Amino acid sequence: MTTFILDTLAYSETLKAGGFSEQQAATQARALAEILDRQMATKAEINEHENNLRRDIRESELRLEAKLAETNTRIAEVKADLTRWVIGAGFLQTTIVVAVLMKVAKLL
Repeated sequence: MTTFILDTLAYSETLKAGGFSEQQAATQARALAEILDRQMATKAEINEHENNLRRDIRESELRLEAKLAETNTRIAEVKADLTRWVIGAGFLQTTIVVAVLMKVAKLL
């Protein structure tokens, strides 16, 4: 998996100095070296995870950009609809005002 350099001899000597027997110290040193070797990630594994994260982030960015473009398109459509309604309502209002003024003018 990965190469982790652990000075097992120095570790073992430290354990022996602390009261461990030679066999206990050697067993502890081997066990620690094995655990570290299994738990440590390799540079390739880290790079793979980093690349996966970068890919996921880019995919998320692309989805957000597409959603933003879709939202902007929808906003433009709603603006156009609203403009048509406002112009239509204004035209209708103008027509009603002109008709009322013509009626009033005939009465005078």
